[in-house]
Amino acid sequence: MGVSDPALGAHAARVSANAQAVAIRLGWDEERRAALRLGAVLHDVGKVNVRAEVLGKPGELDEAELAEVRAHPVEGLWLILGVRAFEPALPYVLFHHERWDGLGYPTGRAGSAIPLEGRMLAVADAFDAMTSLRPYRRTLSAAEAADEIRRCVGTQFDPEIAEAFLATLAAGEITSNAPAVAA
Repeated sequence: MGVSDPALGAHAARVSANAQAVAIRLGWDEERRAALRLGAVLHDVGKVNVRAEVLGKPGELDEAELAEVRAHPVEGLWLILGVRAFEPALPYVLFHHERWDGLGYPTGRAGSAIPLEGRMLAVADAFDAMTSLRPYRRTLSAAEAADEIRRCVGTQFDPEIAEAFLATLAAGEITSNAPAVAA
């Protein structure tokens, strides 16, 4: 099995901080935010089962490599399932790559059938991925990433969560590797 990307820890910390800021804006209580922190830290744990050469591959992935990457939510579920302390993280780990329009993975759920936890993490995870250095594409500025989130409201992202994320970004409460700009 693979070796995890060394940048995953920093990615998880930023995703957690950004999702927390949005959760506060949406009025989530402390218990729900504690589960969010845990879920954000563990959301990509399944990537330990993705080969390092796939995670770090520059350019487009072939079908087999894409399938390997897309298996990480289920792999993560299996890694933490049965660990009682990690139970609150399960919906974050399994559903953070689902899409509002049903074209995501691993289950293809759509709209409110996607647990709210997955919908929350989907936006924070995508923003950090877009504004971070990746071997397969250029890094977007915070403004470009905000534009992409706006473009994907109602298709990739839950409209309410995406709008709250963008408002939180505009308020300067979002952490990014990219230059900070108002959304």
